[in-house]
Amino acid sequence: MIRPDLSLPIPETIEAAHFIGIGGSGMSGLARMFLERGIRVSGSDRADSAALRDLAERGATVHVGHDASNLPDGVDAVIHTGAIWAENPEFVLAKQRGLHVIHRSQALYWFIGGRRLVSVAGAHGKTTSTGMIVTALQALDSAPTFVNGGVIAQLGVSSGTGSDDLYVIEADESDGTFLLYDTSIALITNVDPDHLDHWESGEAFYDGFATFANSAREAVVISSDDPGARIVSARIEHPRVLTFGEASDADVRVGDIVTEGPVSFTVTRGDETVAAQLAVPGAHNAINATGAVAVLLTLGFDLEPAVRAVEGFTGTVRRFELHGVERGVSVFDDYAHHPTEVAAALAAARTVVGGGRIIAIQQPHTYSRTQAMYQEFADVLESLADHTVMLDVYGAREDPVPGVTGELVSKAFHDPAHVHFVADWQEAADYTASVARDGDYVITLGCGNVYQIIPQVLDALGRTPAVK
Repeated sequence: MIRPDLSLPIPETIEAAHFIGIGGSGMSGLARMFLERGIRVSGSDRADSAALRDLAERGATVHVGHDASNLPDGVDAVIHTGAIWAENPEFVLAKQRGLHVIHRSQALYWFIGGRRLVSVAGAHGKTTSTGMIVTALQALDSAPTFVNGGVIAQLGVSSGTGSDDLYVIEADESDGTFLLYDTSIALITNVDPDHLDHWESGEAFYDGFATFANSAREAVVISSDDPGARIVSARIEHPRVLTFGEASDADVRVGDIVTEGPVSFTVTRGDETVAAQLAVPGAHNAINATGAVAVLLTLGFDLEPAVRAVEGFTGTVRRFELHGVERGVSVFDDYAHHPTEVAAALAAARTVVGGGRIIAIQQPHTYSRTQAMYQEFADVLESLADHTVMLDVYGAREDPVPGVTGELVSKAFHDPAHVHFVADWQEAADYTASVARDGDYVITLGCGNVYQIIPQVLDALGRTPAVK
């Protein structure tokens, strides 16, 4: 992993850019926007993907695999993610050539260029909240430029270039880069200490969010309910703060939440209350929607049209996304990779599964998070899923840690009958099919590559006789 050095100079002009790790959701979205602005784009990623093929069709020069020969002559900036290693041959060559080598957040900062910016931050719910704001603005006849951390389902893209002088971005707290942006309106969905490999302590994490809020030029929108957000609120000195949530003193209050099927609720601001219903399930999405409405209020929209616009959101890819039904078993995927996110995803699934059971296929993400939170993962999965199939750890940018595997999580279950650890994916798919029965939901959980097991699960379900 490369820690971003935000002190590095950013070129004034970029006419050609090379992206190392171009296939990621954030990087591919940024590369797409560079292409739309007429900038020459090249890049590489370790594996082929739909994102790479889409960029190639749009005119980018893309390579599968990292090699020094991928770096073309005449580039103004080499843009990288924090997930690459310092030994990456393209990164090394760019440094040797004396090129501008900048983190993707610096490239996005350059692209925004000081325009009015809504930055969405938080430990959980950023991608969904960003998607809600973007689609609502479009429904309200605004045309913002946006960069999201995931594909917005109804738009089919994670980024887009609009005609308005307004930008909406998902701002990443994991490496502190959300402090780089010149934010006008800051939305903080929640503050659940994570990424302590960067922040080192919960206090530093809270302070980072407080700095993010206090730096906003216009307004801060922050949860009234989340314990971490309340800690941060006590450190905010901004003159315009709008709170949202279920608390009785929230400035924009959500109430009357009904979670059976698509979630319904009310949103109250002052003496005005508006009823709402979303196309996506879960109480957490009612709260995310209320935060999005609060942002729209700070942008000058009235409550009723803001709520109606947010209602049109249909979800983001890899957030409780249905991939197929086989033998009466529905197979979903969700990006959840923190105990709080896993709990929200499973609680949402419970509201729509009816009489069926929930079988979770969990892929722990990073060794550091698994080592720190294995008991929390086990407790959440054991209490909210009927059965868990535990895969091995997706290390991402980290080196393996002895003893930190998926089995560490499975052994933390109080009742071993509720969990089955299996490192081999085909065995995991076959086992899942052997226990799933008509009406059950299977849901893959994790922000690594766990979604790639879904075709194997659907195939195994088709080959395995129904469980009585």
